[in-house]
Amino acid sequence: MADQYNTNEEKILRDSHTKEIDLINRDPKQINEDVVKVDFEDVIAEPDGTHSMDGVWKASYTTFTVSKYWCYRVLSAIFGIPVALLWGFCFACISFCHIWAVMPCIKSYLIETQCLSRIYSLCIHTFCDPFFEALGKIFSSVRVALRKEV
Repeated sequence: MADQYNTNEEKILRDSHTKEIDLINRDPKQINEDVVKVDFEDVIAEPDGTHSMDGVWKASYTTFTVSKYWCYRVLSAIFGIPVALLWGFCFACISFCHIWAVMPCIKSYLIETQCLSRIYSLCIHTFCDPFFEALGKIFSSVRVALRKEV
């Protein structure tokens, strides 16, 4: 029982910044499924009747695949952490502005418009309702008959 309590306590104390990430599936929401998934066949293709030598084709495939793989790895090793820092800073600033500036302005606007809405509603009920009610009583005795003459 105490062991189960400690396990639950550890789950509660786990910080959201230290959650485990999936090193196998690195795009779980598939946001880059159609955009940057580029293979050799998506870029280079030889139509029927125009084929290079088999050795050249195999070497081209290997060169493309390996150079794309290592270029991405080197670029992500050099620029991955600084760019992640910049994007983290950018989204932190956006979150800060949204929390501390945008939402209070929207809430203030809604409070002020609610007050104006009550004043507008009062004016409509005071002036327009009696006018249109009188018009309704005036035209309530009007009868319209449609005849189709050929």
